[in-house]
Amino acid sequence: MGDVVINGLVEGGKATSGAPFGPALGPLGVNIASIVNEINEKTKAFDGIKVPVKVVVNSETKHFSVSVGSPPTSALIMKELGIQKGAKAKEEVVGNITMEQLRKVVNAKEPSLYGNTVEDKIKQVAGTCKSMNITVEGSDAMEFIKRIDAKEVKV
Repeated sequence: MGDVVINGLVEGGKATSGAPFGPALGPLGVNIASIVNEINEKTKAFDGIKVPVKVVVNSETKHFSVSVGSPPTSALIMKELGIQKGAKAKEEVVGNITMEQLRKVVNAKEPSLYGNTVEDKIKQVAGTCKSMNITVEGSDAMEFIKRIDAKEVKV
């Protein structure tokens, strides 16, 4: 039969033997608790954020692997700022992110961000802030990006 792939979305560190993994793993005859424990260990850094998880089980050997995807950039930004959602209206500003917080988001998203430099990656996260109506270091995110390009801001 070969490998069985199960994908799911779980809150960091809070996977259980219930949905989405338990019901799918049960018929495979694997140790569900050890898989759930590994998921929780690998996702604990994303407490409060839903992250994509992929479990691959070899149905013959019962060997499994767990890989964790990257949460959305917007979810990491909201966690940093302690907010639940972005702005509903164009004029509404829902928060302000600092350079230190931007760096934390960049570090968490590092493997999936585009760009060759830290500068490029910080600008990418700042662009997400713009779409959420979040200011960066007290100014509009696009203005902040222009200041990086003009070398007025050190990253």
